[in-house]
Amino acid sequence: MKILITGATGFVGSALAAKLLSDGHELSILTRDNEKVPAVFKNSKVKVFEWKDTHTLPPMESIQGITGVINLMGENIAAKRWTDEQKKKLRDSRIQSTINLTTLLEQHLSSQLDFFVSASAVGIYPVNQDAVMTEESHPGKNFLADLCKDWEAAAYTLKKVKRTVIIRTAVVLEQHGGALAKMLPPFRLGLGGPIGNGDQYMSWIHLDDLVNLYAKAATDSSFSGVYDGAAPHPVENFHFTKALGHALHRPTLLPIPKAALKLAFGEMSSVILDSQKVISKRLPETSFSFRYETIESAMTKIFGH
Repeated sequence: MKILITGATGFVGSALAAKLLSDGHELSILTRDNEKVPAVFKNSKVKVFEWKDTHTLPPMESIQGITGVINLMGENIAAKRWTDEQKKKLRDSRIQSTINLTTLLEQHLSSQLDFFVSASAVGIYPVNQDAVMTEESHPGKNFLADLCKDWEAAAYTLKKVKRTVIIRTAVVLEQHGGALAKMLPPFRLGLGGPIGNGDQYMSWIHLDDLVNLYAKAATDSSFSGVYDGAAPHPVENFHFTKALGHALHRPTLLPIPKAALKLAFGEMSSVILDSQKVISKRLPETSFSFRYETIESAMTKIFGH
């Protein structure tokens, strides 16, 4: 197939693009900066199109001949404190860019796309609840939940498509990027520890599983609607901390006060501090299966012991 990807140079996007290429697909990549495109994408099966200003429509030639779209574009949620300016960036880079992409597709596609697979996040669900959240749960009422709701609504503005798939992603684990890359330095120094009393739950997924899920959602015509990209066993922060320390052969004795994180990161600390137990009710009904269902198996894969 010929697939258009946004966000292909990011943590998840670059791994997904590599898999799709190895599976024999052709890629068109929309990027804000041509110079940031890794050398691995500069081959005959990849066409790169620069989309500098995502407040405008993408270049029309980027959609020529495509079978479907995988939309991963978005400013890193945990890159900076959530000032008003940063919140606008987080929203525009997801919602406005998606609307501009779907507008271009709606106006200029000569026939229906086979699929439009778009990212979202488990941040759409309420936090600090005892209940397990699934695709059937109601959205929460905070900045992240509103962001995800509007992001998903933007994806559904595309009508010239046979099926729309939304992947609500949990915390993605792999050591070279995402949340884990930020946690590793203090843990490697033996300074890692549970946050507060460590009883808050974290929903997670190994990068390999997420990449396989996106590829499956694109290529398997039975996929449609919303799926939670979360491993079947969410973990308490205390359990996660112990598993990470064990994998690194480091102690995890020093609790991190919640107040210190709130002071350091402001509202953005909610990403780390809020508790969420999210699992997928719909994925077990498909032929998709997780390679890494437990945090121990994920850590073994990541750190090799």
